[in-house]
Amino acid sequence: MQKKVLAVLLIISCGMFMGLKVTIDKIPRKTVPGASIIYIPSGKYLKYACFGHSSLLADLIYIWAIQYFSNYSVPERFQYLTHVFSIISELDPGYLDPYQIGALIAIYDARDFDTAMDILESGLKKNPEQWIFPWQAGHYAQMLLKDFELAKKYYQTAMEIEGSPPILKRLYANAVYELGDYHTAWKNWLEIYNSSDDERVKKIASNHLYRTKAAMDIQKIKEALKEYQSKFNRFPEKLTDLVTSGFIESVPQDLDGQDYVYESDTGEVKTAVIPWKR
Repeated sequence: MQKKVLAVLLIISCGMFMGLKVTIDKIPRKTVPGASIIYIPSGKYLKYACFGHSSLLADLIYIWAIQYFSNYSVPERFQYLTHVFSIISELDPGYLDPYQIGALIAIYDARDFDTAMDILESGLKKNPEQWIFPWQAGHYAQMLLKDFELAKKYYQTAMEIEGSPPILKRLYANAVYELGDYHTAWKNWLEIYNSSDDERVKKIASNHLYRTKAAMDIQKIKEALKEYQSKFNRFPEKLTDLVTSGFIESVPQDLDGQDYVYESDTGEVKTAVIPWKR
């Protein structure tokens, strides 16, 4: 009895797909290139029609999607990006590659940041144990949008997932620094430095600590210089004049105990060395 039911379902499904193919074949491809994509049903319904082979179907659609979205003869192809990759994720939610490649296509080919984030958010929602999705989202936010607030949010999410790599703490600390929250950045880089046994990581953290301290010190010095200039209509000859005039208690030095370079003509203050060349 069960075999008969399966056979009937198979015949019905075949009939449906044949009807679909006939409809698709009537579309004038030259007039509307790639228009047949709109006839692919939701993965939720497609899943029932493949009789337990949803992962295989997801694989096939994924391979086809890579070819389709790299076809420059279909100018409007990217408007179906979310639809196609949502079908794949519905067929096989644990299939990780399509989320990453879909986001990659959205970012670099379609130039659609929002769609890329939607695809990665979908990947995280369906696979909450995968830190790779918020890491990738943070990377795009930081490198392409220069949106360090958004990058910080995603890096923090990735950091909280069990098994996430230590580099995420460094990415998070750097995003915090770029937001100008130097005290929090210092705290994070100091923790990274103290908790690592890897000399290379310690060197990286030390350089960032140097840069962060310099940013805090120079910010403090420049505020004093601004007050000095406002009172005397000029910059001081040397930074120690800020101390004798009562604007600061002492002139800070960099992490290595060296004086900052000061230009009295312009009021510019900078480190004696580039942090990465210490």
